[in-house]
Amino acid sequence: MGYKDVPRSKAKKESQIIAILNQKGGVGKSTTAVNLAAALGEYNKKVLVVDFDPQGNTTSGFGIEKEGLEACVYDALLRSVPIENLVMETPCKKVFLVPSTIQLAGAEVELVSVMAREMRLRDIIVGLKDDFDYVFIDCPPSLGLLTVNALTAADSVLIPIQCEYYALEGVTKLLESMKMVKDRLNRHLETFGVLLTMYDSRTTLSNQVVDEVRNYFGKKVFQAVIPRSVKVSEAPSFGLPVVKYAPNNKGSRAYMQLAREVIRRG
Repeated sequence: MGYKDVPRSKAKKESQIIAILNQKGGVGKSTTAVNLAAALGEYNKKVLVVDFDPQGNTTSGFGIEKEGLEACVYDALLRSVPIENLVMETPCKKVFLVPSTIQLAGAEVELVSVMAREMRLRDIIVGLKDDFDYVFIDCPPSLGLLTVNALTAADSVLIPIQCEYYALEGVTKLLESMKMVKDRLNRHLETFGVLLTMYDSRTTLSNQVVDEVRNYFGKKVFQAVIPRSVKVSEAPSFGLPVVKYAPNNKGSRAYMQLAREVIRRG
């Protein structure tokens, strides 16, 4: 069954394109892309995830063997392959994927000489938007041309922040980059929400970070907090989101709560 054969949810709102971004690595960005999409699918939302990170962790997280792929998002970005041809099914209900491979790493250099280089992703996914309730773009952990493309294509940004030392380090630079893109390329760009990840309720540090982030971002911070969990860490090795791998796990419950908040926010 192709993605066009799967209906959107009956309670249709305007489709949303949300970039998942933090230029720091290891904050749970790809984990959030995979598990939030899967959780929304459980709530009957039709979701597309565009893996825009050359590491391809989101692709692997859905159990897709990157080595066996004949084409990926790179080919849509720079070789004029219709992105519709790249949309794949995943193990999750109503969740689809445009995969990534290490080939995408060369796009940063190749895009430099391309006309309207910041608009490439926006132009290739605009035709897909209305087929889905949500389109998530899993961004690379950098603020280069790939990320600028994602911000130009997106309606809003979801920022995962880990409950660790220096949690807010670099956030100012991230917000500056978002403002630059909003001023010059995408005046509708907004912050959709801030998600606290890797939370350990037993440590003073985690609780301090929660307070610090909530004070900094206010109501933009989701009430759902993603805990540290062995099951969340294990799930990618089985090619499944944790909401499928261990549905009763505390991490699964947190992502289901996050999905409900995302739906309420639109």
